[in-house]
Amino acid sequence: MFSFMFVSEGTPAESPGVYITHHITFLTNHAPRGIVDFSLLNFDTVIFSILLAVVFGGFFVGVARRATSGVPGKLQCFIEMIVEFVDAQVKDAFAGASPLIAPLAITILCWVFLFNLMDIIPIDLLPSAAQSVGLGHLRIVPSTDLNVVFGLSLPVFFLIIFYNIKMKGLGGFIGSLTLHPFSSRNWVVQALFVPINFVMELPSFLARPVSLALRLYGNMYAGEMVFALLALLTLSSASTALMSATGWLRILGQVGLGLAWTFFDIFVAALQAFIFMMLTIVYLSQASEHH
Repeated sequence: MFSFMFVSEGTPAESPGVYITHHITFLTNHAPRGIVDFSLLNFDTVIFSILLAVVFGGFFVGVARRATSGVPGKLQCFIEMIVEFVDAQVKDAFAGASPLIAPLAITILCWVFLFNLMDIIPIDLLPSAAQSVGLGHLRIVPSTDLNVVFGLSLPVFFLIIFYNIKMKGLGGFIGSLTLHPFSSRNWVVQALFVPINFVMELPSFLARPVSLALRLYGNMYAGEMVFALLALLTLSSASTALMSATGWLRILGQVGLGLAWTFFDIFVAALQAFIFMMLTIVYLSQASEHH
């Protein structure tokens, strides 16, 4: 949205490359050691994920404790609308019956939406505050971290496997990966087509957590980059920007484009949270079907 550049009076602003690189770097315990490094910890992601979980849980618990059977207040109406909306989606999309699906769906919807909504906070506001206390980097949108999006999608994937085995049995689950789309009671035909079935079904099955994670990550990463690019419209010293017509036009242009993109980004944040929730429900529904 609006930018608060790391500039001082009369000092040139950072170059675009340095500025963008600074904003897409996490606050970590050490530099990455290879492509996969399980010892790497993104402190900013952990802190904001936990903080938003507390906000989400505390808000719902607080409203639930003050809920009344009489005329509900505005907050209670708002929460009831969310619960009824998610419940309707679960009833429409989930074929079976499970007490886990609706709570899981509402948690995913609200938590992921809060993750995504962090993107509308002014891009330099919190990082500059962190820099003032000695922190070199701070990335505040958890859904732009691959660790987070895969951390959300992998439990869903394990639940898919669990429901497949629970509803179909281990043999039925293996059969769904090896006897479809070609099926026959003739064991010779099965022996011929089982490898083909497995090769055809396994990639689409394994692609589910990957598509869940990368769809969310890609959209939110793109939104973050757009805000960074909008902030670059005012990459100049504060005095130069305010003392010239061009500087004022840059500021007004950034404010206008920033506001327009902010409203669009809120829509994208809600849409991506909804898609993640719906795909989770649909995948678990497919896993619960007996055929």
